[in-house]
Amino acid sequence: MSTLPGFALVVLLLAVHSAGADGLALKKDVELQGSVAAGGEGPLFLTADRIESAEPDVIEASGNVEARQAGQNFFANWLRYDTSLNFIEARGQVRLEQPALLVSGDTLKLDLDDYSGELTQPVYRFTAQPGRGDAERVDFIDKNRFNLQDATYTTCPVDNDDWFLKVGDLDIDKTRNVGTARNASLNFLGVPILYTPWMDFALNNERKTGVLAPTIGTTERSGLDILVPYYLNLAPNYDATLYPRLLSKRGVQLGGEFRYLLNDVRGENRLEYLPNDNEAKRSRWSVALNNTYQLNATTQAGMLFNRVSDNDYFRDLSNLISITSVSHLNREAWISTQHAHWNAELRAQSFQTLQDSTSTTLIEEPYARLPHARLGMARTLANGLEIKLDSEATHFAHPTRTEGTRVLAYPTLRLPLTNSFGFLTPQIGWHSSYYALDDDTLAEQRITRNVPIFSLDSGVTFDRPFRFAGQDYEQTLEPRVYYVFAPFREQDAIPVFDTAPLDFSYAQMFTENQFIGGDRINDANQLTLAVTSRFIEAGSGLERLQVTLGQRYYFSAQQVTLPGVAPRTSNATDLLAAVSGQITRDWRIDTAWQFDTQNGTTIRQNLGASYRPGPGRALNFGYRFIDQTTEQVDLSGQWPLGKRWYGMFRYNYSFQDDKLVEGLAGVEYNGGCWAVRAVFQRLATKEDQSTDALFFQLELSGMGRLGANPLDVLKQSVPGYRPSNDILQTP
Repeated sequence: MSTLPGFALVVLLLAVHSAGADGLALKKDVELQGSVAAGGEGPLFLTADRIESAEPDVIEASGNVEARQAGQNFFANWLRYDTSLNFIEARGQVRLEQPALLVSGDTLKLDLDDYSGELTQPVYRFTAQPGRGDAERVDFIDKNRFNLQDATYTTCPVDNDDWFLKVGDLDIDKTRNVGTARNASLNFLGVPILYTPWMDFALNNERKTGVLAPTIGTTERSGLDILVPYYLNLAPNYDATLYPRLLSKRGVQLGGEFRYLLNDVRGENRLEYLPNDNEAKRSRWSVALNNTYQLNATTQAGMLFNRVSDNDYFRDLSNLISITSVSHLNREAWISTQHAHWNAELRAQSFQTLQDSTSTTLIEEPYARLPHARLGMARTLANGLEIKLDSEATHFAHPTRTEGTRVLAYPTLRLPLTNSFGFLTPQIGWHSSYYALDDDTLAEQRITRNVPIFSLDSGVTFDRPFRFAGQDYEQTLEPRVYYVFAPFREQDAIPVFDTAPLDFSYAQMFTENQFIGGDRINDANQLTLAVTSRFIEAGSGLERLQVTLGQRYYFSAQQVTLPGVAPRTSNATDLLAAVSGQITRDWRIDTAWQFDTQNGTTIRQNLGASYRPGPGRALNFGYRFIDQTTEQVDLSGQWPLGKRWYGMFRYNYSFQDDKLVEGLAGVEYNGGCWAVRAVFQRLATKEDQSTDALFFQLELSGMGRLGANPLDVLKQSVPGYRPSNDILQTP
């Protein structure tokens, strides 16, 4: 309602005054070409069935009165202009047309000296965006201020009042770009659902202090959940939000967020506090700080601090069900610099580990890095030779395990040789490590490790055209060979600070080290063979199908392992196979298979397919199998249930654990100018515990959303989901 009739009418009537003062210099321009070209300073064109001067200072026009200037059109049955009083009156189907606004009314009175006056029974409609309404009258106070009485606003089409905002009294002040409403109520399907005796709002896109739309939902562990945010627009570059929250089972939680964006500094900081949890019988809190500082063009510093009062804080109190199973909260401070040929970083990092209170299995707390320093260098010479150095120094701290300092340096020389049909890349490096351990009970407290590493990566690409089902395609055949050699070095005395085995995958077969982290460097004398074939549409370049096979072969037995892990006994890895692609316009498949060739068994299998014939129609099928640990089926989708009705679901079930990992059922209806969504979600958050949540949201187009927001949950849980607003706007 920030662009209601006042300003537009004033602009038009100013033009009328200019024409009269010059002796009514009126012209007729049927196509209005001169009017548009002249703009706001151009002449006014007036037509009517009758134009006369009844008195010396009075001009009257009657019968189909039309006044046009620079894209603004004014219509009435009768118009009277008193030049001595500089006062205008109009009545009978008064109407103003502008490119973005149409306004009509019964009678208009306006003093052009102080821009005071009134328009009775105004009806307005925006043309550039949805929005319309009416009022009993508009009182013009001056050029920039006016008042509407008994005004309404809606984005629904004409003759559809499914929802509307009704305001008893509305003041518009364009000098401050502020609107003030009194006795405002929101009506939906004939029922008032919200009321406020007073509110103010911005007339432009600028932020403004005030109450935001409340969030209402329910969860199994906290009951009815009502959150009413209050936004504080402190300055253009920093603001704050206070969000008191009522949890029917637990009490009242207080929360606040402060955001700032300065020239070189930015941050988001949040604090939540529940003084007396009725269920847990204790006070509970959380802190989340995230700040970044730009010291100069190449150097940044920052800090991240997350901490909660207890292990079950997120499971009990979070209104974001997707984070209820968080186990480690990060806390770190860092400074980094980035240059053309080198980069460096200094970091201190620790974690808060949240245990599962229903499980007997203890979640291991990660080592803190106090501190961690890293230096990287890279340079490419004129002959293409790449020189690179990765180095770091870290002190690892832990309350119950061996502590110590580790220094790593890994310089490499790499020479990429490429042409149009293939590549050959030899690389040689020297991995050097030094450990200084703080445990006096250890036989070795100072450990040095040096490992030379050689690798050779190569591949070629063959292609051929072919035709299938009347369509031209191109098929490629891309064999790849990757060899790595690294001699054995005894490493059993080295503690495991941050190292774990890399998950076996296609990408992992083309890495030098089978471990992530610096505490183990594998002994290697191995060869990876892989081949990929792609089927590509010649015209569009769309990849319809990709088939990949790969396997790694070992020429020596494994000697380097992690504690408690037996060395491999085979001379080859499992065979990896993958098939993926956009098979048809509607169908896509993504499959992966890991097969133990020695025992003839499947170790891992992922089968996925999606069917998406159009907007709002998405079905996803998934099956995941990992030997001895995981077997799950995952089904999800969105589908029309009827005219403007859509259903959403997800069913993720674990056969291994005989339980539902995630279940979701939802329905969405779009009424054209509004939409309603209801979603129920059950998510396993502990070893033997699930959390239920109910989301209900009403979205009023152009107005906002009320209720608990399920959109993030739906987008994460149902791949391909689209809100009904987007679907109905899709051509």
